[in-house]
Amino acid sequence: MTSADPPRAAPHAAMIFKVMGKAEWQAARRLGRYDGSPDDRRDGFIHFSAGEQLPGTLAKYFAGREDLVLLAVETAALGEALKWEPSRGGALFPHLYRALEAHEVTREAPLALSPAGTHRLPDWVGVRL
Repeated sequence: MTSADPPRAAPHAAMIFKVMGKAEWQAARRLGRYDGSPDDRRDGFIHFSAGEQLPGTLAKYFAGREDLVLLAVETAALGEALKWEPSRGGALFPHLYRALEAHEVTREAPLALSPAGTHRLPDWVGVRL
């Protein structure tokens, strides 16, 4: 790996997360795979977040949405197609350069809104908003 190559994995992130609409995930489950959102397809990869990045991702892209589901995926299952690349503020974000197979999702949960309008993450994520 040269200095120009992005790191392939962050040693602290055994689990990454994808946020999407419930209907979008239901359609992907029927197909057995998720090929990405329109933004993902435009960018050529599926955008994920590490746990500590979820609050910023939810606030920036999903504020106020009540129809969301959170998916958890183990990074080890994604192999060489997972790359960690600079994004928001220079932070390394996980990007998947192939479809996400439905069987690779290890956990899922709906994302409810709090009375203050922020999303509530499940306790198993280990991050508070």
